[in-house]
Amino acid sequence: MSTKKGRKAEDVAARYLQRHGYEILDRNARGGRGELDIVARLEEILAFVEVKAHKHRDSSLEAVHANKCERLRSAALAWLAKHPKHATLQCRFDLIILTPRRGIVCLPKLEHLKDIFR
Repeated sequence: MSTKKGRKAEDVAARYLQRHGYEILDRNARGGRGELDIVARLEEILAFVEVKAHKHRDSSLEAVHANKCERLRSAALAWLAKHPKHATLQCRFDLIILTPRRGIVCLPKLEHLKDIFR
């Protein structure tokens, strides 16, 4: 995400991951044919986390289409090539969806979907 709103969403997602024991290894990592919003480690799992902040949950899900998944795979492979010490970890692709809460002017609803594609 390149907008101010996107950066805020990524900040919220990174704080959530840290609170849940993940170590943030990288953010907005460009490589291959894409960009990884967050690269995080939890014990022996390396999570490539895509962050989506849309008005509706369904639009966030639709934004992670086949072409987007291919770009994420390409970026993940490029990241692993630059960081070979992490290549032995179990890798997965996660999605964090942030949607606004109706009538509440506070933090959005956060949903963490793990291992969303292979």
